[in-house]
Amino acid sequence: MTVDYKTLLQQKAELEAKIAEALKAEKGGAIAQVRDLVQQYGLTQDDVFGTVKRKLSTGEPKYRNPETGATWTGRGKPPNWILGKDRAAFEI
Repeated sequence: MTVDYKTLLQQKAELEAKIAEALKAEKGGAIAQVRDLVQQYGLTQDDVFGTVKRKLSTGEPKYRNPETGATWTGRGKPPNWILGKDRAAFEI
């Protein structure tokens, strides 16, 4: 027996609706459990999710091109003006 495309799509839609209902019901129970645990142990947002990570800075410049004033932090690919040269001469 062959099932046609439209019938399969209808079955898929019905299954997705059932899945959404089950998720909604289970999610409500999970949220209630979490709230009980938070209240029971006096947990804070930082306890549960950790502290907010800071955005990484680009870093302070460590080297300066005396001709142009361009700077480089020493991270990443070195600029052409410092390639193959003694970096000590360019230190800030």
